[in-house]
Amino acid sequence: MLTVALRTLRTRWAGFTGSFVALSLGVALLTVTGLALASSAAAPPRGPERFAAAPVVVKSQDTLRVPTRIGDRTARLTHPRPLPAATVAAVRKLGPVVEDRSFPVRCGPADLTGHPWSTARFAPYHLATGRAPRTADEVVVTGDRARPGERLPTDRGTVRVVGTLTPRGFENAVFFTDARAAQLAPAVHQLVVTADPAAVRRAVGDSAQVLTGDARRLADADPDRDSEALTAMNALFGTAGGVTAFVSVFVVASTFAFAVAQRRREFALLRTTGATPGQIRRTVLAEALTVGTVASAAGCVLGSHLAPLLAARVADEGLTPAWFTIGDHTWPYHAAFWTGLLVALAGATAASWRAGRTAPTRDLREDSGRITPGRLLCGTALLLTSAVTLALSLTGDPGDLLHRKTYISRPMLLITAAALLAPLVLRPLTRLLTCPASTVGMLVRANTATGVRRTAALAAPVLVTVALTGSLLGATATLDRAKTTETRDRTTAAFVITPPAGTGFDDTTLRRLRAVPGTDLSPTSSTAVHVLEDGVALIRSEGRAATPGALAATTRLPLAAGRVSDLDDDSIIVNEEWRRHRVGERVRVWLGDGTPRTLRIAAVMTTGTGNNGVYVTPRNAPGAAIDRIDVALEDGADPAAVATALTRAAGPAQVLTRDAWIRDTHTGTERTTRLGLLLVLGIALLHTGISVANTMVMGASDRARDLAVLRMTGATRWQVLRLTGAEALTVVAAGALLGLLVTAVNLAGLTGALALLSVRPAPALPWQALGTTVTACALIATAAAVVPTALALRRPANAANPAGLRE
Repeated sequence: MLTVALRTLRTRWAGFTGSFVALSLGVALLTVTGLALASSAAAPPRGPERFAAAPVVVKSQDTLRVPTRIGDRTARLTHPRPLPAATVAAVRKLGPVVEDRSFPVRCGPADLTGHPWSTARFAPYHLATGRAPRTADEVVVTGDRARPGERLPTDRGTVRVVGTLTPRGFENAVFFTDARAAQLAPAVHQLVVTADPAAVRRAVGDSAQVLTGDARRLADADPDRDSEALTAMNALFGTAGGVTAFVSVFVVASTFAFAVAQRRREFALLRTTGATPGQIRRTVLAEALTVGTVASAAGCVLGSHLAPLLAARVADEGLTPAWFTIGDHTWPYHAAFWTGLLVALAGATAASWRAGRTAPTRDLREDSGRITPGRLLCGTALLLTSAVTLALSLTGDPGDLLHRKTYISRPMLLITAAALLAPLVLRPLTRLLTCPASTVGMLVRANTATGVRRTAALAAPVLVTVALTGSLLGATATLDRAKTTETRDRTTAAFVITPPAGTGFDDTTLRRLRAVPGTDLSPTSSTAVHVLEDGVALIRSEGRAATPGALAATTRLPLAAGRVSDLDDDSIIVNEEWRRHRVGERVRVWLGDGTPRTLRIAAVMTTGTGNNGVYVTPRNAPGAAIDRIDVALEDGADPAAVATALTRAAGPAQVLTRDAWIRDTHTGTERTTRLGLLLVLGIALLHTGISVANTMVMGASDRARDLAVLRMTGATRWQVLRLTGAEALTVVAAGALLGLLVTAVNLAGLTGALALLSVRPAPALPWQALGTTVTACALIATAAAVVPTALALRRPANAANPAGLRE
């Protein structure tokens, strides 16, 4: 069988080229994703940055610990308390102490971090030019953004640069005098002490953390940023790898199925000469084994060269830490190689069984185009499974359908079912798309209806790609629109004022804003509340702190029960995601600074898209700075005059109208998710192009006699080319319509879930992306159909032996 398979590959190499390229590309991508996942499985321990040269760092407690029956549950506090004065006094008795402060500084479009000058030596920073700051308006900056003597306008006032520091790479810093830094950020959350660590631990007890050695990195800003970035990248490449395997199976299976359909006369002749069904099946599987082995090996080699390039690119894009590189791992090569080989064999298995059932008289019959029982059974089973899982999700927890993993993985069932069942509707669909009034239209209708297997092999990858594009991008666009609709329905303020990033409003600014006539202000703060669910799970809920009366004037909360006016210092407004959410019930929570409280539920909001959070009063958000002010207009107030007065009073804060603020805060899908989806869709489109081109090239060789007959009956070369191009476009249109139908069904399930979650459904189809995808498929299909036909037409019409008397 192996000898027969090798000879078949040698004589039919063009038919297997597409399978080889698609499979090797799929294995290469699996190798790349496997190497990326292996290299990012765990971030290497990051050493201390700002305090690399500090002897001992004392840091305020920033971790909430709640004992449970299965051990302590921990969570990061939103508003850690400053170091107690008694703790600072006790540490000062042990040795020299330097108080550290960090605060945001806005300088034009740049975001800087401010520190007191005395902490610069702990990084350590070194002066490159100039001198240290001595007065309140003098600063030293890192890098070359300014030179000594220049004046910089900032949200902390205009300052004069007197020195520059050699950058360390982990922050863009600006150093003030210690006195000025204390004015800008009075609270002290950490300090450096030169003393024996054991003595410091005895002095502070449980009131603070004592950090030495590598633990000093916990005093850096966002010490877990590397692991968080790698986790996001793991999800991105894991999804890409899954879609690569999914689409590769379709491409390889479609190619082998079409190849077997083309060789039915060949198999029938083998049966006539005595070949058994088992021998035919083993021949097809041997061909797949040979192609799969060579293609998988080539894909591993290609992936080993692509992985470092991709690692460098994602690091340049900021998706991973700058240090990220591909490590020396072997298991991704094994996983990719054997997965590729398995995909090849799995794709050829169904085709081999069909080939083994070929009767010796099969060469006397034309292709009936009937769907096989196995394909019908699998397609129906997947369709029913998709319907049942959707129904269970809608009747159980509709919120599960809004999660990224769900709306990426769930459409695969329906897409697979549609691709398997497509031959049932392709014939009537292509009839609807063709016009029999013209000769070309009549021939297109006849050819697509007769060659159902060729039509299905071409339409299936188009269907998969269009459905993936519409379902994935449509789901994210629908969720983005739903979140925007939620915010628009909830916000009734005329203006929204926000301070520079990372800052809040001080009392002076609040007094100026309150003095603007014709306005009602509702200042709110970002906070968080933790609750222990089922006695073991510590759940964090994002929230806002607001005064009930002002909140009701500028916000329309989506309440399912209760009233906003019932909110007070002893109560909380929760949402239906909380396990206990009956009005009047009391729940034990931990506030943003770790303070335990037992609060009464004053009202319950609907679940919505999952970001409704909770509401408390400012007293239950200690340490939270006011970071947003909603402004309602009194009757008769002039909006333009109010806007001018607010802008003048707000200082560096931004004053936006309600609609402008909604546009500014709802910018669409986050960058990592968007890039991940584009990567997935790019992989699908690339595989589709290979499959479409391979199918058209394979079909062109079998249609040489048909084209010769057309030429001998008087058709011109241009008419034949137009016919093949029209057939390709018709099949692409049919696949695109089926993909659009699958997209509509998938988005219907998502909008149904949103409706059950009390969100106004707003389905959004990504028409631009769909149009681009269909256009690309059409161009590839047309080129792959016309070019081989044009080459075949260069021979005389009678050279193709249309009568079939010579071989």
